[in-house]
Amino acid sequence: MPVVVVGYVPKPEGEAAVRRAAEEAARRAARLIVVSTQRDGEADPAWIEKTAADLEATRQRLDGTGCDYEIRQTVAGEDPADDLVAVAEETGAELVVIGIRRRSNVGKLILGTQAQRILLDAPCPVLAVKPD
Repeated sequence: MPVVVVGYVPKPEGEAAVRRAAEEAARRAARLIVVSTQRDGEADPAWIEKTAADLEATRQRLDGTGCDYEIRQTVAGEDPADDLVAVAEETGAELVVIGIRRRSNVGKLILGTQAQRILLDAPCPVLAVKPD
């Protein structure tokens, strides 16, 4: 069965990515794998609680679509981009979907960009979507 992998963060760009990935999975008759990675430094209980609540809401939305899906949550020191690429490689994904947001040139220089790493390292095409 084909696989579509999507990176999820509890932000508008993450929600947009999951919506579009579910559409792509349905169109391709593919299994959807939602990857939510939390870095060690994000161990704030409030952040963990918010992410859990947002993932439950995402589960409920996906249940309503009839889409075959799986949600993978990881808590690691690894970079979220590395986790997403690793899942895409492991599953033989035919598409990776990510949410992006606009950044200033200085923001891109100082902070780097997860999206750029995923675009360059993913073993398959990557679809980047913006929030509404």
